[in-house]
Amino acid sequence: MMRSVGTLTRADLAETINYKMGFSRAESLDLVETILAKMCDALSDGENVKLSGFGSFVLRDKKERIGRNPKTGVEVPITPRRVMTFRASQKLKERIADAS
Repeated sequence: MMRSVGTLTRADLAETINYKMGFSRAESLDLVETILAKMCDALSDGENVKLSGFGSFVLRDKKERIGRNPKTGVEVPITPRRVMTFRASQKLKERIADAS
């Protein structure tokens, strides 16, 4: 099983599903795409996504505020927006800490 260096890709996930579950490469890639599409749809509908043992993708609405251009020092309004944050689960944090 080959893996790209430094980055886990959709193809890597599909290859793992292919290897461990025995699905065809096309079925494996379709499964990965379906899962990612479901997550994107939920987030764009305003839902948070929680993957037990991995972490949560949480949406936050930020209010308008005044910011400052660091180069010129001029104050500029920053528009309200929705941002997504990721919060790792305790299991993931422990696994990462143990790996180092």
